Amino acid sequence: MSAETRAKLLIVEDDEGLQRQLRWAYDDYEVLVASDRGAAVDLLRSQEPPVVTLDLGLPPDPDGVSEGFATLETILSLKPDTKVIVASGHGARESALRAISSGAYDFYQKPVDIDQLGLIVRRAFQLHGIESENRRLESQVGDDRTVLGTMITAAPEMLKVARTIERVANAAVSVMLLGASGTGKELLARGLHQSSNRRGGAFVAINCAAIPESLLEAELFGYEKGAFTGAIKTTEGKIELAEGGTLFLDEVGDIPLPLQVKLLRFLQERVIERIGGRKPIAVDTRIVCATHQDLPEMIKAGSFREDLYYRLAEIVVTIPTLAERHGDATLLAKHFLHRFSREMNPSVKGFAPSALAAINDWPWPGNVRELENRMKRAVIMADGKLVTAEDLDLSIGEEGGLPVNLKTAREEADRKAIRQALARTENNISGAAKLLGISRPTLYDLFKQYGLQP
Repeated sequence: MSAETRAKLLIVEDDEGLQRQLRWAYDDYEVLVASDRGAAVDLLRSQEPPVVTLDLGLPPDPDGVSEGFATLETILSLKPDTKVIVASGHGARESALRAISSGAYDFYQKPVDIDQLGLIVRRAFQLHGIESENRRLESQVGDDRTVLGTMITAAPEMLKVARTIERVANAAVSVMLLGASGTGKELLARGLHQSSNRRGGAFVAINCAAIPESLLEAELFGYEKGAFTGAIKTTEGKIELAEGGTLFLDEVGDIPLPLQVKLLRFLQERVIERIGGRKPIAVDTRIVCATHQDLPEMIKAGSFREDLYYRLAEIVVTIPTLAERHGDATLLAKHFLHRFSREMNPSVKGFAPSALAAINDWPWPGNVRELENRMKRAVIMADGKLVTAEDLDLSIGEEGGLPVNLKTAREEADRKAIRQALARTENNISGAAKLLGISRPTLYDLFKQYGLQP
């Protein structure tokens, strides 16, 4: 393998004998060597190695740790994504805790065991690769994955919906959006408005299910001063406010029958009368409506007017659930993580493999709204740099979830065993490692891999 294709490993070590030993041991990598902080920083800037092994005893303080920790701070300030593995024989326990809390990926106590250090190095490269892929995918959540100017998707099912909406955007027809709660009906309605020749007018939305029946008529049609107690001034309704634009009627199936008659008259004649008014008012607005209910069944039951249905449903667009939008759960999760981490927890950088597997396996009964809420919770609750399945509250065996794959099951079992070992040893890292049958550096590596807090 040529140097151009090998991953770069920077070894910061002033012992020339150990330098030669590590060069020989890591022939799978392009090994860069520095003996002091200045040389290390120069190589970091010019070569950008993803992983660094750092001896804390560097000149001019070879018998202490001050220069080593100063080098660690400089590396992470210049390249925060670098995985730094700190090695030292100076006050091992205190140095380990300080190194990890300062942002080091892992700590290894001298004398160096090449095989064990090699395992830590390989895992560091793997984690750096996962985080780099996370950042690459997050960078794609932009214009190339946004349709109608409002909705993020790469799923063929949703792209088909977007093409339909773009096709009817400028047509003088009413559009009905059908889909389960949380699928993004209002977002699509806004996209339709922005894609139409009415984009210069207002987009006015009203949730018909959220307003009491006694107030809904006033909200839609407005009222004249003195029309009822409390009507101290003439007030325009939502239909008038949408003049020249788009009126979005969400949950249109909840409009009571008497009001359906009045809405039908507006759709037929394009005029309204405010409550308490006698003067017809012409209004030019486009109606887009949405519902998760089965309107044909409501028509059969007599709770929804058939003539109103056909006025509203000149074009019907059915929106797939998130589970039917292949790949969108992961894409949207990365979008929400990027957004919420900036606002709430900047230390969160990506997803643990178990979290991505859980996101792909979960059926998302609450659709995009559920995903957004779980991501917000996960970013707030995350202890490490990576969001875990536990942070998402998508644990194995949770009722309503699909069976996760074997790798995820093993990872969850690892987490459970680590927590139990820490509990039994009262959070003693060495004791927990011994109880688990692994080395302490390996346990630190698992902390990082699974996003656990030591």
